[in-house]
Amino acid sequence: MASIVYVYQNQLQNLIDNNIQETNGVAFEWKGEEVFHVYTQYPEISPSGSPSVCMYRFFEEEKALNECKPLFEQESLRYYNAQNDFNSSIIGIYFCITDNVLLKKGFIRNREGIKDIDIKFVPNKSDLYSRSKGLLETDILEKKHVLIIGLGSFGSQIAVELAKAGVGNFSLIDFDRVELHNIARHICGVNELGRLKTNAVSDAIKLKNPYANTEKTDIDITTNQTLLEEHIKKTDLVICATDNNQSRFLINDLAVKHKRTVLFGRAITRAEGGDVFRLRPEGPCYCCLIGNNWFNTQEEISNLERARETGSIPAYVSENDANAIVQVGLSSDIAPIYNMMVKLSLVELSRDLQSGIASLEEELTFDYYIWANRREKFYDNWGSFNGAGNMPTIMKWYGVKLTKDEECLSCNKSR
Repeated sequence: MASIVYVYQNQLQNLIDNNIQETNGVAFEWKGEEVFHVYTQYPEISPSGSPSVCMYRFFEEEKALNECKPLFEQESLRYYNAQNDFNSSIIGIYFCITDNVLLKKGFIRNREGIKDIDIKFVPNKSDLYSRSKGLLETDILEKKHVLIIGLGSFGSQIAVELAKAGVGNFSLIDFDRVELHNIARHICGVNELGRLKTNAVSDAIKLKNPYANTEKTDIDITTNQTLLEEHIKKTDLVICATDNNQSRFLINDLAVKHKRTVLFGRAITRAEGGDVFRLRPEGPCYCCLIGNNWFNTQEEISNLERARETGSIPAYVSENDANAIVQVGLSSDIAPIYNMMVKLSLVELSRDLQSGIASLEEELTFDYYIWANRREKFYDNWGSFNGAGNMPTIMKWYGVKLTKDEECLSCNKSR
C-alpha cells in the first residue's frame, strides 16, 4: 500500500513566492495507515499523529527532479540514523516548475526501506467549497461575519456547520471550559477536556474551514456589556445559544438597538422539544415573545453549578434533587433544533444573493418555530405521530407569526 502525503497548498505557495529552494518541515503520521500531513510552518490547529522529519527541495530543471532518488537516499539516511528510532519515517518531497506546471516526486524511508509516495494537496480556500457553488454563494459567505454567543451543545455544532458552508468570519464568546458532562452532545471530545470552549470550537471550525477567521472572547456577557455591544455592532448575524434569559434579554436589547438579526435557540426539559426565535430589525423581539402563550418556560438545565448561580435551581433544593433535575436530552434530540438554526442562518446570510436556497426566503418566513421530539409534559396533548389529524404532532416543525408588542419595554428603548 502506497503512503499518502498531504501538502498544504498555501504553505507550498509561500515557498515558491519567496524562492525558497530547500527547507525542512515536519510530517504527522496516522500510525498504521501510512497517511501523513506535512507542514513547513506550525499550523494554527495542533496536528494529530506522530511527528517525523520532512524535507522539501525545489529543482530548476526537470532532469534533476527525475534523478533525485539517490539524493533522498543520502540525506534521509543521515536523519534516520540520527533519530535512532526504527519506527520513525523520513519523507522527502521534491518539486520542479516547468512551463508553469508543477511537477513532483516523493519518497519515504522507514524500517521497510525506501519507496515512492503519493502526494496530494490540501487546496486553497477558493477550491475548498467549490462543490457548494450554485447552492450557496460561498464567495459571499466567505465575507460574512457571524457572532456566536454560547459554545455549548448548540453553539459548537452551529459554528462548525456554518464553517462547512463557507462562512469566513466568526466571533466566539463563552467563558466556560469543556467539561465531562458536555461531551455527549458537544462537538469536542474527551481529548479536549479542560480547554476553553472558545479555543476548542475555533479549532473545530478551522478543521473544516482552515481559512476561516476566528475572534475568541472569554467573557461572561452579563458582566461585560460594553464588549458585547462592540461585537454585536460589527456582525452580520448573531447566534444566541446561551442557557438563561438574563443573557438573552441583554443580547435582545443590544440587537434591537443596533438593528441586528438574532437567532435564539434552546431545548426544553430533557430535549423533549425545543424552539427557535428569529429577531429581525423592526420585527417582534425576544421580549415580545415572552408574553406570548406559545412560549414554554420549562427550559433544559444542563449545568448544576450554572443553574444554582442563575436561580434556575433554588438554593433550598437538595443536592440529590438538584442532580435529578439536571438531565439533558440526547444529541439526536437537539440536532433538529440546531439544524433549523443553521438553515435560518444560511437564509439570512445569503438573503437577496440569488443563491440556490433563495426559495427558502419565501418558505421560512415565521418569527417563531416549535419542534417536539416526544409527546411528554408540555407536548403530551399533541396528536399521535401515526394519526394526528389536524392536531400538531411530534417530529414536525410548526411556525408562528408574532405581532410586535407596542408596549414592549425593550422595543421602546430604541425609539
